Amino acid sequence: MRTILGRVFLTISTTGTPERPATDLGFLLHKHPGRAQAFSTSHGTAHVLYPEASAERCTAALLLEVDPVALVRRGKGKGRGGAPDSALAQYVNDRPYAASSLLSVAMSTVFKSALRGVCTAMPERAQSPLPLRIEVPTLPARGGAELVRKLFGPLGWASVEAEPVALDVQFPEWGDSRYVRLVLEGELRLADALRQLYVLLPVLDDAKHYWVAPDEVDKLLRAGDGWLAEHPEQKLITSRYLSRRWGLTRQAMERLELARLAESDDLDVEDVDNAVDETTDTEERPVPLAEQRRTAILEALRAAGAATVLDLGCGQGQLVQALLKDVRFTGIVGVDVSVRALAIAARRLRLDRMGERQADRVTLLQGSLTYTDKRLTGYDAAVLSEVIEHLDLPRLPALEYAVFGAARPRTVIVTTPNVEYNVRWETLPAGHVRHGDHRFEWTRAEFRDWAEQVAARHGYGVAYAGVGDDDPEVGPPTQMAVFTRTEPKDRNEAKAA
Repeated sequence: MRTILGRVFLTISTTGTPERPATDLGFLLHKHPGRAQAFSTSHGTAHVLYPEASAERCTAALLLEVDPVALVRRGKGKGRGGAPDSALAQYVNDRPYAASSLLSVAMSTVFKSALRGVCTAMPERAQSPLPLRIEVPTLPARGGAELVRKLFGPLGWASVEAEPVALDVQFPEWGDSRYVRLVLEGELRLADALRQLYVLLPVLDDAKHYWVAPDEVDKLLRAGDGWLAEHPEQKLITSRYLSRRWGLTRQAMERLELARLAESDDLDVEDVDNAVDETTDTEERPVPLAEQRRTAILEALRAAGAATVLDLGCGQGQLVQALLKDVRFTGIVGVDVSVRALAIAARRLRLDRMGERQADRVTLLQGSLTYTDKRLTGYDAAVLSEVIEHLDLPRLPALEYAVFGAARPRTVIVTTPNVEYNVRWETLPAGHVRHGDHRFEWTRAEFRDWAEQVAARHGYGVAYAGVGDDDPEVGPPTQMAVFTRTEPKDRNEAKAA
């Protein structure tokens, strides 16, 4: 089957003089005018090229090749397990051919420094207005050309041209489509122009190709800094950008009002929003997934009544450090194949300064998890946290036997990424795993199938839990299995029973 790529196009042009050549645009965008470059994005490949580059005039083009198959696989979950017709409809639509949130994400990936207004080679040039002409040949505009002018008109552009695109030039009687050809001209800082596009392209499309999470509020406020708080269409922009999620929209509007008040009084936002002392502020802040994972593991170990614990694949010792803080864990062993990782763990734990009683509770061992090791027998519990996905699949049976068949702790806890959740990571390229060293990542069904087989072969029961926000469509970012031994550890136990 041949995959057809949709193409989304945007050009940025400027003019210059021999003293201040237009090719300075290449420095500001951090992309050399002398060569074409390609970048992997969440849904395809972004190309940056320069159709013209002279002292008098320079044009940078961003061409996004969208893979519609990747778009469906990394979409909001529609078409997964649904009706075949609805799933097929996502492959055959206009989204891969029109500017939208797809292009915004590509811009944030390719022009990341330019969006922040950072240019170490020409800092003054980055902070100065440039004569700009920006063209988007095909822009979806739910609200038509009039809404385009309402959104871009107050932002300092000398000219905002929004020309409706006919449904079919051969049949003018069919009228106009919902698309426009956008041309912006004026003198603005490049960073300001890019931020406006980053926000307003998906606003005009009135749709996003990825799940809108709470961190989208921060992205909106960063990109809207300096213009959104005073924009007459602020409410519409905020609501559409956040996919009409009312809670997020209200949060963004409140923060924008604070920013407006602070600016009008020439104060910092913190000075305006001082009703609650920071020392007594109880507002919840996002907890990193790694921390949530350690918390879930500790809770499972406590529930199992474990006192002696193996951290298999302990890495730099974060979980070992957390275990040491709880006195109920009397024996803790960290095992890793990497001597360097163990050295870092030792420094993290300050083993050389640790008191004798505390030092008696912890041991770091170098060893491979795919070989049986007599040193690992006799422990209450073993943890394999984000470990199995680093092994080649043919080596998993060896690890399985070493842990479940030879060491046979009473409890084994395994965590691994849920590959279905990867569609929620906006910056993760389609088809990529979360870490370059991951050999595989499993769906929830694949993980459960493996766990059930392991449990049946070695005499364990198994229960499952999620770690992180449980997305209603794709589940949690991390999946966890807790194995509990149901059969005797060895034949001697069986005879004694």
